[in-house]
Amino acid sequence: MCTSGVRVHMVSGYRNSQVLVTGGLGFIGSNLALRLAESGAAVTVVDSAVEGCGANPRNLAGAAAQIEVIASDIADATDFASAIRASDVIFNLAGEVSHLESMRDPRRDMDLNAASQLHFLEECARIRPGVRVVYASTRQIFGAPRYLPVDEQHPVAPLDFNGIHKYAATAYHQVMTAGGRLDAVVLCLSNVYGPRMSLELRTQGFLGDFLRKAMTREPISIFGNGKQLRDPVFVDDVVDAFLLAGLAQNPANRMWNVGGAQPLELAAIAEVISTGADSVAPVFRPFPTELKSIEIGSYYTDTARIRRDLGWTARVDFERGIERTIEYYRRERAYYLRAANDEGDAAHGNWESTADVVAV
Repeated sequence: MCTSGVRVHMVSGYRNSQVLVTGGLGFIGSNLALRLAESGAAVTVVDSAVEGCGANPRNLAGAAAQIEVIASDIADATDFASAIRASDVIFNLAGEVSHLESMRDPRRDMDLNAASQLHFLEECARIRPGVRVVYASTRQIFGAPRYLPVDEQHPVAPLDFNGIHKYAATAYHQVMTAGGRLDAVVLCLSNVYGPRMSLELRTQGFLGDFLRKAMTREPISIFGNGKQLRDPVFVDDVVDAFLLAGLAQNPANRMWNVGGAQPLELAAIAEVISTGADSVAPVFRPFPTELKSIEIGSYYTDTARIRRDLGWTARVDFERGIERTIEYYRRERAYYLRAANDEGDAAHGNWESTADVVAV
């Protein structure tokens, strides 16, 4: 468990520091930026607000201190060179997370998750050589598990273009660090949930889809028998991992898995969410043949390495995390659930809106 001493270290370690957060208008990036501002850091956010990637200016509401927001693609890093040069730590969370969209438009995903990353890292190495960069990778790079729980030594075998391109960016960080140009570390994130998730984007993962449906009193759709395992992890715990990774001095390892405290069946996850939102019961549906190529079966994460190296572990249990998440969306509903999206899935087709239930 993250001891009180570790948490104090996280807070004090960023006081009076300069930090840059790419993708800081998105879900995890905004939660990280807010925590950094609360910790006394001077925070700059870079976000191009690409349609479909989850940027929402409301995500930074209530910041403890002013957060500078630069509207720019990370590929155009020369446009914010001064922010890079001033940074003590760069938290790199920019990118697309939709696995379904990556299969529909691989070139777009390559541009957002690979080409832009390479441009950005080249500029970071030129402008601020040796800077600590913490990159948000994904457990999707491992593909369908060959064993459980999945550790960092698991073979890399992504099943979709998003996983391929996210792994390419992971490798860019690693190669440039091995060459002494950067000081990068990588977090491979499992299914993250919590306040500031995009609920309107129907290709951003099954947890957002489940929450949207529960909040609008639609039945959550579960494909198959619902026994597939996942290890959802609350966003505050994920932010802890980023903060610890940013402070790690000469770590023996430079890639860590970040996942929830325990695996849960999809049916149980759906039940907790629907019950917490006082919504209707989930429904089971046949598994669509269109999705079998990117279905990974059960997945949960081995977090022994990050516990050992950084003292991190997930602290928020799923029921409490969902309670806090639903409280947030009830309070902030107008900014995350517009009336037009309370009409169900008719415009998109149900299989599209729930496609990532078993894919991510």
